[in-house]
Amino acid sequence: MALAALIVEAALGYPRRWWHPVMGIGALIAWAERRWNRRRRLEGVVLVVLLVTLSSVLGLAIERLGTVVTILVATTGLAQRSLHDHVAAVARPLMAGDLAAARQAVAMIVGRDTTALDEAGVATAAIESLAESFCDGVVAPALGLVLFGLPGLFVVKAINTGDSMVGHRTPALGAFGWAAARADDVVNFVPARVAGALTALAGRGGWHTMLRDARHHASPNGGWPEAAMAGALGRRLGGAVTYDGEPAQRAVLGDGPRPDAGDLTRALAIYRAACLLLWLLVGGVAWLR
Repeated sequence: MALAALIVEAALGYPRRWWHPVMGIGALIAWAERRWNRRRRLEGVVLVVLLVTLSSVLGLAIERLGTVVTILVATTGLAQRSLHDHVAAVARPLMAGDLAAARQAVAMIVGRDTTALDEAGVATAAIESLAESFCDGVVAPALGLVLFGLPGLFVVKAINTGDSMVGHRTPALGAFGWAAARADDVVNFVPARVAGALTALAGRGGWHTMLRDARHHASPNGGWPEAAMAGALGRRLGGAVTYDGEPAQRAVLGDGPRPDAGDLTRALAIYRAACLLLWLLVGGVAWLR
């Protein structure tokens, strides 16, 4: 079922105008943040427990509806097609020399300021997002699905959404979002390393860079697929960025020059090959089980 869900999602994607289950998770998290956030960790722990419980119960209930329904619902938790389409929307104008359109497109998938990015900055932002989201949006939910069924996939998506919404180190969210951030670190620990390995295999290189540079990343997991992609491309990712007008420094991953539009196109090709390798991995795990 996991392999079928991956193939169906890659082929069809998800209709943009349809309501998405993640929107429901996000609405619940937003409600809990408004009602429960007293800047203490306990409320955040309760939120994570609630997310895990509801996700598990819902997944088990849907599985009772049959294999076909389970496969179709599982596609909503996978992001192979949508991730590819969003990054390709950056690559097309960048390859055509339309920097303004490329900046607008990359602003849809990254949180950094994009109005002043040059070609290398746009390419770097898109490649980093592609590599990290390969773990969060593809590998982690796929492994959750193949190992624990639909409840596993739903739990992964719920925790990932919780981290993205409240897992920020700010005065308002630092304590409340602590549990969501730590849960996300745990859930993505193995998938991040699997994503890095698949990226290195697909790119026919990047192992040395991944093993050397992944630990420099601010996230315990994000550096693995990003460093693997940097090594596979032979380019340097990370460096100075700006968030809401405030300068910040991301860890430098890889060696060589900064990427350009052509490197972004190559990164998409590596991503597609890595997705195919994931299919083989999921099929192999299912066969062994």
